[in-house]
Amino acid sequence: MKIYTKKGDLGKTGLIGGTRVSKHHIRIESYGTVDELNSYIGLIRDQAIDEKIKADLIEIQDRLFTLGSLLAADPEKSKMKLPQLSEKDVTFLENKIDAMDNELEVMKSFVLPGGHTTISFTHIARCVCRRAERNVVLLAEQNKVDNLILQYLNRLSDYLFTLSRKLTKDLGASEQAWEARI
Repeated sequence: MKIYTKKGDLGKTGLIGGTRVSKHHIRIESYGTVDELNSYIGLIRDQAIDEKIKADLIEIQDRLFTLGSLLAADPEKSKMKLPQLSEKDVTFLENKIDAMDNELEVMKSFVLPGGHTTISFTHIARCVCRRAERNVVLLAEQNKVDNLILQYLNRLSDYLFTLSRKLTKDLGASEQAWEARI
């Protein structure tokens, strides 16, 4: 399989199912942002963090590949059998959030992103996840999109925020509270 096909040289790309669309189409923005998110999660996984968290991140990266393939398919024309998300995938994130949250102090204010490079990477991933979610919301207003994709992205951003707080604790960093100037 060749890496380059030259078919995209004029600004169009193919969806699963054969439809060709502009590279700035919201569907491409959606799965492209999911791909970017997956890369940031890989960056977090490459840090000196707990092996159990790394295993969870590998599971999340797998699910993001599934999510990306679903977004890359033309819902009208694709006949290809694709992997699917399930309620268990959302529940996985919720269980991980609850387990981490049980170890953390109650949050009393918003916290400023930062405190350690790994924590900052996690906040960047959270922001990219929110952008992916916004893109998919826009796509869903125009095309059929499985609601589990939106649920998963929404829950994943919550997971990443909670992970940033857990990593703050694990790495001995301190949370910097945001103090509104009113």
